[in-house]
Amino acid sequence: MLGDILMQMEYFFSVLPTSFIVTLAFVFGVIIGSFLNVYIYRFHTGKSLLGNSHCLSCGTSLRVIDLVPLLSYLGLRGRCHSCRSYIPSRYFWVELLTGGLFVAAVLTISDRVVFLFTLGIVSVLVVIAVYDIYHMIIPDELTLALLALMLGSQFYSLILGMPLTVFAWNIVAALLGSLFFLLLWRFSAGRWIGFGDVKLVIPLALGVGYTSVFSLVVLAFWIGAVIGLIILAAQKLKSRGQPHLRFLPSRLTMKSAVPFAPFLILSYLAIIFLGIDVISLLSYA
Repeated sequence: MLGDILMQMEYFFSVLPTSFIVTLAFVFGVIIGSFLNVYIYRFHTGKSLLGNSHCLSCGTSLRVIDLVPLLSYLGLRGRCHSCRSYIPSRYFWVELLTGGLFVAAVLTISDRVVFLFTLGIVSVLVVIAVYDIYHMIIPDELTLALLALMLGSQFYSLILGMPLTVFAWNIVAALLGSLFFLLLWRFSAGRWIGFGDVKLVIPLALGVGYTSVFSLVVLAFWIGAVIGLIILAAQKLKSRGQPHLRFLPSRLTMKSAVPFAPFLILSYLAIIFLGIDVISLLSYA
């Protein structure tokens, strides 16, 4: 059954023009992103994922026309149609990001099974990143789901002929990467790195493989430094008219506690989709 489905997928992708496939991936991605928004908002709140969507300010149930990914937010200019309160821009950016990641997956991954695993992986990563930004915590359920997807992808690679020694080295490198973050967590008493990051490194390192774990760690710190400086500079420029950037939960300062999971995730995506290798970059410097 699975083999027949994959053969049909292969035929489907082979006969359609690339532009159509990319568009389809983007549309599917923003639809999934819309669902991820609901999941992020209702996760650990006791609310059902099947409940009606409503305005967070006035409680008015949303119309079908208010639920079209991306377009509804733009058409409403980021405000509720009833009370005109601002809709968090997070909803728009999560949909757009998920659509972009699905496009990146369809353009860079040829194996259809790996492609399906990747769609699941990037969806979980989007939830982890946004949840960590707003709540400064990475739920264990999400880390375990990510680990299951990564292990599934690894086992599939073993079926395709990946040497068992490579799989073993991937496991060792993932544990060593986590150990490095554990030492940072212990040494700083949790001020530099959260324990959730210690656990998150394991599936991410497993995903990039033992040859790229060093790049995963170093690139995450580079990305964190650059994004942190950009946000601080942007807040400085906007400080007169706006207390903080609307997509952030609070204003950042040099002493603010900053979630590290988004930087690790961006590092992982850069390696998977762009093939960035820190060692090669340093050799050219």
